Amino acid sequence: MTSLLDKTLDPLADALNVSGYRQQLLAANIANANTPNYRAVDIPFAKTLAAVQSGADTPLKMKTDSARQFATQASGQDLAAFVQYQRGNAVGLDGNSVDMDREQASFLKNSIGYQADVTFLTGKIKTLLSAISGTTP
Repeated sequence: MTSLLDKTLDPLADALNVSGYRQQLLAANIANANTPNYRAVDIPFAKTLAAVQSGADTPLKMKTDSARQFATQASGQDLAAFVQYQRGNAVGLDGNSVDMDREQASFLKNSIGYQADVTFLTGKIKTLLSAISGTTP
């Protein structure tokens, strides 16, 4: 049985895990903007977060050769299973599909969402601490 504290904080922790993982993917795309034959990847944030929060099994397991290859856990979920190649990007002559404008915009938007989740989580923790200590924030 989950406690009230878990019910309050777990959704925010899940959002932070998914957001942080997505930030890693977007950073890897930006870092590989000039790498021949690199294909830009991303995760569908809302779908991934919903799956993580529901505790459903991942749709597929991605086989990796190393533990450092986009494998992370969030609430028992392997987020690497949600990684998809980005669609709609033009592929250059070198086979690279990274669109720097799109990547930078996605990176910034994801950063703002992550910061908002951190701020909201901090507010929740401050509220809980003030309730426990009996003081006003």
